[in-house]
Amino acid sequence: MKNFPAFMRIDQNKINPSSQYTKNIEGYVYDGVEGSQMAIWSCHEAHKTREHSHEFDEYMVCVFGQYTVYMDNKEFILNPGDELYIPTGLVHHGECIADTRTIHAFGGKRAERVKF
Repeated sequence: MKNFPAFMRIDQNKINPSSQYTKNIEGYVYDGVEGSQMAIWSCHEAHKTREHSHEFDEYMVCVFGQYTVYMDNKEFILNPGDELYIPTGLVHHGECIADTRTIHAFGGKRAERVKF
């Protein structure tokens, strides 16, 4: 499978580029009733994210490709099926190879949608 299924990539759920820490990636967001969010991202080319932190926990899983997270002076290389927990407030950044797809769960509101 080269991308997430079409039903997961609905335009109304597309993440606004201003809400992303990486340029030129494709992301979609889904909201939980208690304020959490889940996001899916596709990096069609190799990218690096800028350093950032969140006011809530983050959990991520690599679906395809490879994503490396740098936090707490350590490097975590995620291959398909690998998962990682990022605690509240921990500064982190990452990089991925081309065609990497990841799924993230956030304990709070992480992303804004594109306005139509």
